[in-house]
Amino acid sequence: MTSYFSDYADLCFEAFGDRVKHWITFSDPRAMVEKGYETGRHAPGLKLHGTGMYKAAHHIIKAHAQAWHSYRKKWRNKQQGLVGISLNCDWGEPVDINNPRDVEAAERYLQFCLGWFANPIYAGDYPEVMKDHIGRKSEEQGLDMSRLPEFSLQEKSYIKGTSDFLGLGHFTTRYITERNYPSRQGPSYQNDRDLIELIDPNWPDLGSNWLYSVPWGFRRLLNFAQTQYGNPPIYVTENGASQKEHCTQLCDEWRIQYLKGYINEMLKEPLLSHMHMVSEIVVPTVCTLCTLIAALLLMLLLRSQS
Repeated sequence: MTSYFSDYADLCFEAFGDRVKHWITFSDPRAMVEKGYETGRHAPGLKLHGTGMYKAAHHIIKAHAQAWHSYRKKWRNKQQGLVGISLNCDWGEPVDINNPRDVEAAERYLQFCLGWFANPIYAGDYPEVMKDHIGRKSEEQGLDMSRLPEFSLQEKSYIKGTSDFLGLGHFTTRYITERNYPSRQGPSYQNDRDLIELIDPNWPDLGSNWLYSVPWGFRRLLNFAQTQYGNPPIYVTENGASQKEHCTQLCDEWRIQYLKGYINEMLKEPLLSHMHMVSEIVVPTVCTLCTLIAALLLMLLLRSQS
């Protein structure tokens, strides 16, 4: 399938590459594999709990890398385009930021969501927390090997660095706490994470049972992606609010407020920009001031001695 996808990508590059300069190989692959191979709600409608979605994701990541390499070798010099991937993820905030277990659970939530696909592309392999949790649970379930597939050393090297930009889709936020009781269900993506998702009842309800307006979570996710993956160029590829209520006239003030809140959070100064400002402006300025003060003190000392 990875070779078939590479052939399809090459056809698209050849046909449209003179006009298209930004390519997204896959959009929201996590939802694709979860609904296609875990819950069966989308095509191909399979319910291979705890196994199918990991295998499908494994091949998606390899297919993405193969398409990226194909563009770099055959088309980039002539077309001057960029190839990336688009990943959707909600922000996970610890219920209690002073509780290490909640903090670890929130980190695990993000790694099972965004890191699942981004970590191989930017670091060469799945997040350690995914490998540890799924490997341990597979062993407890009497399996000889982890339900999470492994990349060979050659595949890790081939996949790492295969993104010119990160597409990021984001809609809402969840509070996360550790699940402190064993699940009675069998293998599944949800059980592998060992966490509980909660919402704040004060968050604005936008009509859909999963969607709440939490703009501050967007900024935190952007900062997380920026610091986690080496400050890549980020394009926000998905965001918005679904229809809250049926009406015949213009009645979407709530949607305006949602978009305004999220866009304002996006426009705030990124965390790394502050770090760059510290390193590029503040540090040299402080060093210069220290030098001037030292010179002044030396002049005063010499004057007093004379």
